[in-house]
Amino acid sequence: MQGAGWLSQVRGRLRRSRAAATALAVAITAVGLAACGSSSSSASSSSSSSSSSAAAATTSGSASAASGGLKTGLNVYVVPKLLGAAYFTVADSAKSGGAIAALHALGEQGTETSGSAATPASELPAIQAAIAKGANALIVSATDPTALCPTLNSAMQRGITVVTYDSDAPTCRQLFVNQASTAEIGTSEVDLIAKEMGDKGQLGIVSAAASATNQNAWIGYMKQELKKYPNIHLVSIVYGNDDPTTATQVTSGLLQKYPHLAGIISPTTVGIEAAAAVLDTPQYRGKVKLTGLGTPLSMKKFVDDGTVTAFELWNPANLGYLAAYAAVELASHKVTGATGQTVTAGKLGTFTIGPDKTIILGPPTVFTKANIDQFDF
Repeated sequence: MQGAGWLSQVRGRLRRSRAAATALAVAITAVGLAACGSSSSSASSSSSSSSSSAAAATTSGSASAASGGLKTGLNVYVVPKLLGAAYFTVADSAKSGGAIAALHALGEQGTETSGSAATPASELPAIQAAIAKGANALIVSATDPTALCPTLNSAMQRGITVVTYDSDAPTCRQLFVNQASTAEIGTSEVDLIAKEMGDKGQLGIVSAAASATNQNAWIGYMKQELKKYPNIHLVSIVYGNDDPTTATQVTSGLLQKYPHLAGIISPTTVGIEAAAAVLDTPQYRGKVKLTGLGTPLSMKKFVDDGTVTAFELWNPANLGYLAAYAAVELASHKVTGATGQTVTAGKLGTFTIGPDKTIILGPPTVFTKANIDQFDF
């Protein structure tokens, strides 16, 4: 009996030793995991991270959850068609209250990056660099509906959120933040110019890039709306590529080729400003009508001197702001992009996701001499 008792005591000590060892192993593992999480977060914010580190940071869920279910510390890159255009500066910058301002308010890291020309060849390297630097989300104004897709699809496969704004790439994003109804933009610009032209005469269009998704969609609706005005004849569409020099040249060429031109629509902020500068002479002012999409500050002098009567736009800062909130809610898995879901965008309120995973900011504003002084963008 004494031997059996001694053996029972030994077995008891062994069981207690194994339990202690197991507890110690669990504690060590927990500490190790915490350390890995910390280093992953640091890697995602470091500019010297390698592509493999970036991929790990993207998929590790290193961003922390904030109150309201949104992650903070996300590395978000805003990629306009090109850097330096006034429209995108307003849409993106922290100073104007655009996308970067919204990202900072949400506790995210926001960076604007792109090329110097509104072309896929210029924009793609910036997107690829953002991915390599550990982007958790991309907010992209697409210079082409398909050329960016291999890169953007690859990004989504790696767990990176992709939102388009301003100009869409429909088959390679999770959500599109549209500035206004595509149909409404196209039809309203035709109605504006028709009224100024007296419903008759030759009409030209000064567009941005020939491949720009938004431009082509708006022009498609313009052509439909022009059927209501049989005495207005669309004689030419020219492309300024969102470059002031090119836009100036193609506008001048349009006027030379069609000396009886009565009106121009330019659905691009760079193009309309360039076209207005060309028309701002005694030869053309008030005789060749101009409308399109422009920013109030860039167009004010042309409205004041009578070169332009009316043009339209939305608030580009609000467009960027909404796109940033949408990207963060998607990256936080608060929404999936399904029709009927809502995105809450801070000061702008709540927006419902519509068909084709699209959110619409709202109707465009028409600017005239009566109201242009009320706006500072």
